[in-house]
Amino acid sequence: MDPLPATVLPAGVRARILPDINGLAIHVLEAGHETPGRPAVLLLHGFPELAYSWRKVMPALAAAGYHAIAPDQRGYGRTTGWDADYDGDLTGFRFMNLLRDAIGVLFACGHRTAEAVVGHDFGASVAAYAALVRPDIFTRMVLMSAPFSGPPSVPFGPPAAKAPDIHAALAALPRPRKHYQWYYSARPANENMWHAKQGVHDFLRAYYHHKSADWKANKPFELTGWTANELAKMPTYYIMDLAEGMAETVAKEMPSAAEIASNKWLPDSELKVYSEEYARTGFQGGLNWYRVRTGGKVSGELEVFTGRTVDVPSTFISGRSDWGIYQTPGAIERMQTVACTKMKEIHLIEGAGHWVQQEQPNEVNRLLLQFLKTPA
Repeated sequence: MDPLPATVLPAGVRARILPDINGLAIHVLEAGHETPGRPAVLLLHGFPELAYSWRKVMPALAAAGYHAIAPDQRGYGRTTGWDADYDGDLTGFRFMNLLRDAIGVLFACGHRTAEAVVGHDFGASVAAYAALVRPDIFTRMVLMSAPFSGPPSVPFGPPAAKAPDIHAALAALPRPRKHYQWYYSARPANENMWHAKQGVHDFLRAYYHHKSADWKANKPFELTGWTANELAKMPTYYIMDLAEGMAETVAKEMPSAAEIASNKWLPDSELKVYSEEYARTGFQGGLNWYRVRTGGKVSGELEVFTGRTVDVPSTFISGRSDWGIYQTPGAIERMQTVACTKMKEIHLIEGAGHWVQQEQPNEVNRLLLQFLKTPA
C-alpha cells in the first residue's frame, strides 16, 4: 500500500508507512518532521474519518514547534494488517491494543514521550486511556467531541438489579427507534454504507453534513437520563428509525448542490479523499471498534483501572452544535468533576458541530496551542 500522494496534502505534511507496528503497517501523516528534537503531539481520529481529518491542525502545530503525528488507526485507510471479516478475530480492536498501536507509532517516529495526545470522537477513548494508563509517556491530553467519564467500575458485591432493556424500549416507542452504536455493531451495517444506493461519496457528504453545524436542527441540550424517551430526542444519526440503515437515514438530509458548492470546510475535492479510501476498504474496520464496546469485550480489562483518574493537564474542545457531548447523559459532568482531575476548561466552539477540527480549525488551533503553551 502506498502512502497518500502529496498532491492531496497541505504543504509541509508528509505521508509514509511505518512497518511492523503491533502486527500492522501503519499509514501516518506528519508535520514538523524536518527538525529533530521537537516535542511530539499524537493525533487520533474517530469514525468515519482518517489521519487526513487532522490536515488543518498539523501545519499549525508544526509552525508552533511541534512534531505532529496522525496515524490511520487500526481498521482505517491505508493502515494494513487488520482483519476486515465480520466473523474475524476482534481482539486486536480492544482499547489496550489500540493504545499499544499508538505507543508503537510514537516510538517508531523517534519519540519516547508526547507533549500531548489529542483524540477526536472514538479516538478520544484511546487518548483518554493513553493519559490514564501511561501519563509518563503522554504528559497532556486533549479530548474533542467525546467526553471521558472514567473507566468502568468493578461489579463488587451482590448483583445490581437488571437494567431495563433500552433496545426493547426504543423499539416500542410510537415511532420505533434503535441506537446507532448497536446498529453499527450488526452485520448489515458495513454493507449498507459501503454499497449505499447513493454511493460512498454522497453517503459521506450527507453523513458529515447531518452531524455538522451546517444542519441547522443541531441544537443539543442535556438529557435527563438513559431512557428511551430521552434518547429519542436526539437526531436520527444517533437514535435511528428502527427499519432504516444509516445510508437511508442520512440520505434524507443530503445537502443541496448549492450548499455543497458553498461548503468551505469540506469541499468535494477533500471529501473525495475520504470517499475513495472508504470505497476501497469499506467501513468494517471502524465498525469493529463499536462491536468491541457494545459486545462487552472491552469492559473486563478496563475494570482493572477502576477508580483511577486522568491526572495530567487536560482540556476538552467540541462544537456547540455537537450532540456527541450529550449522547451519554451526565458524561461531560463526570469527566470534569471525577474522571479528569486537571481539566480546568471545556470549550464549546460556535459554528461547529461534530467535526470541530475541520469546521472551525482556526479556533481549534488557537485553543490547542494555548493549552500546550500553558505551564502544567
